Amino acid sequence: MVFNVARLRVKELADALSVDAPEIIATCSLLKIPATSPLSSLSVEQSKEIIDYIQSTNSNKNID
Repeated sequence: MVFNVARLRVKELADALSVDAPEIIATCSLLKIPATSPLSSLSVEQSKEIIDYIQSTNSNKNID
């Protein structure tokens, strides 16, 4: 039997990053990650990809 050990919900990731869940879902759409609701599950790799994207866009906003 195989268990999904490391999964994170969109709303949990949004809380951890201090952003709204719809922003995470929009980012998922841009990155072609299948997440359509705050209860959608994300893998560790998907979460890292989203975090990297959000951090890079936030740093670009700070430069402007």
